[in-house]
Amino acid sequence: MSKPKIIKELKNKNPNISKKNLEKIFDLFLQELTESLINKKHIQIKSLGHFFVKEIKAKPKARNPQSGEIIYVPKRNKVRFRASKRLKELINKQL
Repeated sequence: MSKPKIIKELKNKNPNISKKNLEKIFDLFLQELTESLINKKHIQIKSLGHFFVKEIKAKPKARNPQSGEIIYVPKRNKVRFRASKRLKELINKQL
């Protein structure tokens, strides 16, 4: 679902809040989420799940599959999401 569609759904469910305010609220939420992840803080939204940053170790002897040459892959950070138990139940309930 894209950002404009989310804003449209929020507007339909909350007609008393202006579209401009909904966009600001959504942008602030995403900004806080991003800043927290940049600072490697864990974010837990009880009914949704858990966002966290995981450090992937460097690989000094990785192999390029096309050429077969040995290359170095530096360490990096990845954003991970673990769904809450409630969200998993809701998704599997619809099957």
